[in-house]
Amino acid sequence: MLDPIKLPLVKKLYKAHYPSAKAKADEVIWVAQHQSAIAALLRLRRVESAQLLTGMLVPPEYRGQGVGAALLDHCAQHHFDSQVFCFAYAHLEAYYAAHHFQRIDPETLPNGLKMAYQRYTVSGKDLIPMQFNLPITCP
Repeated sequence: MLDPIKLPLVKKLYKAHYPSAKAKADEVIWVAQHQSAIAALLRLRRVESAQLLTGMLVPPEYRGQGVGAALLDHCAQHHFDSQVFCFAYAHLEAYYAAHHFQRIDPETLPNGLKMAYQRYTVSGKDLIPMQFNLPITCP
């Protein structure tokens, strides 16, 4: 998890690579580092009793190396539960599905997330609601 004192580094990355998104102090931010650089990050925002994966960022120099997938897998194994959701763009549905997120009916979202999803879709964003679901494995 990112030390809050390093939030300005995350904001700088977003400004350079994805200026329309903004990292916020009330989010939980997980990072993968290479030497002292941030190689990937993901942001979670609490919405009532759920968490919304609000964004992932992998700087161009680290893309295609599996760094983002490794970070998502780490969080899936150690930090995510069934109350983690994401609103995926259609072209990213398979990516999130490969990391244990399943498409769900928007009506099954917790109320706070349902309202957020409706705001996004009314504004024209074509998003797919997904819920984390790590399969139970037997020994």
